[in-house]
Order: sequence, then structure tokens, then C-alpha cells
Amino acid sequence: MRFLVYNIRYGTGGRRRAPWSGYLGRTVGNMKEIAEFIRQLDPDVIGLLEVDAGSYRTRSTNQAQFIADELGHYNLYRSKYDRFSVAHLLPVINKQGNAFLTRDTIRGAQFHYFDRGVKKLVIELELENVTMFLVHLALSFRARHHQLAELYEMVRDSSKPTIVAGDFNLSWGDKEIRLFLAATGLAAAGPEGEPTYPSWEPKRRLDFILHSREIRITRFDAPRVTYSDHLPLVCDFEIEGVRRQS
Repeated sequence: MRFLVYNIRYGTGGRRRAPWSGYLGRTVGNMKEIAEFIRQLDPDVIGLLEVDAGSYRTRSTNQAQFIADELGHYNLYRSKYDRFSVAHLLPVINKQGNAFLTRDTIRGAQFHYFDRGVKKLVIELELENVTMFLVHLALSFRARHHQLAELYEMVRDSSKPTIVAGDFNLSWGDKEIRLFLAATGLAAAGPEGEPTYPSWEPKRRLDFILHSREIRITRFDAPRVTYSDHLPLVCDFEIEGVRRQS
């Protein structure tokens, strides 16, 4: 199975710009390039961070639905702000969220919201042989570590082989999640310290694919593309005891 996780920056591109200005541009042309790039990778499951559900940037187009339609996939989108957040009252901001896209039918899904932080959404996706959690953790160190504690409880309760992936916003890279990995028994796919941000000159590792020990990673890559300010992560994996279908 091939899994892709990608913070797409609302489709506004990956060029170096003044702070926050990169989040304000229109996205139609860049989204076509992102969709074509993903099509060439041919993933079975896609986790997308920073998805626009239909603001002025996208001319009212939900980006998750657009990419899903281009690929012939199912999609599962939700706002990354809980219903009590003032973000739901703000134009553009209230269209920001995360999404899963899948080749196969989605067997089950849950939407969790952390108690701390501004970005609180966790999407839990259940497939036949694996459970996946998609996260975009807080920028604040204190809030982020409260979120990791809550995420530990979600992973602990999972009854299937598990993947946790997304933008972790870690200030200290791999070192910051060592206790989380030890507590959950998860491992990080790819080389330690593999930088993913910024895409034009990667220096920091913000994006991760973490997996339980029943999952064997057979290929890992962070393609050097600049459709966003983050690099995408791609991995192929197998699950112990599950035969590959021909």
C-alpha cells in the first residue's frame, strides 16, 4: 500500500515570500499541478493538511473534493477548528481544514478535537487492515505536548496496526517526540532528521509518518518539489500477516 502525507499550504504555492503572504493567493493553477503530481505517485491513501474547502482562494472549490475527483478517490474533509472556535466566524479561516483521500471505500472514520491549541483536529480513518490518524499539531510548545498526550491515548486504544502522520510542527525535530514514540511503540519512517521544511531549502523536520511494529516500510521518499512550503512524504508499506493482492 502506498501512503502520501502532504501539507499543501491551501494550494497557494511554495515560493519564498513574506510571512503569511503565501497563504493569501489564488490557487486554481497550482492545484492542477498538485493533483497531477499526486496522480503520478499513484497513492492508495492520501493525508492532506492545510486544505481550503471553498474560500475566495479556490473560487469556492473544495480542494479535497477537487483532487479526489481527479484521482477517482473517496474523500473525508473536516475543519481543523472545533465548533466553539472563533475561527468559524472568520472569512477564509473558516474554510481551512484537513482531509483523507482513499482509493478504497472508507470503512469508518472519527473526528477528534484536542483540548488545547488552535488547530485541534485529528482525523481517524479505519481501513480494512490499518487505522490511520492525521494530525496538524500546535505551534505552541506547551499546547503541542498536551496534544501529544491526548494522541497517545487515541493510539493506545487502536485495535489495528496504526499509522500517525502529518505536520507535527516540532521545534526540536525528532528529539521532541522520543517519549511519545517510546510510550506508543511507534517508529518514524525514513531517516532520522530528514528535513521537510521549507521545501525550497529544507532545514527542519516538521512532517512525519509514524507506524506500529506490525507495519513494515518498504520504501520511503520526500520528493523535492515546491508546490507547497512543505515537502510531501511518501511511503510504501506492508502489514505482517496480510497477503498482498495481485
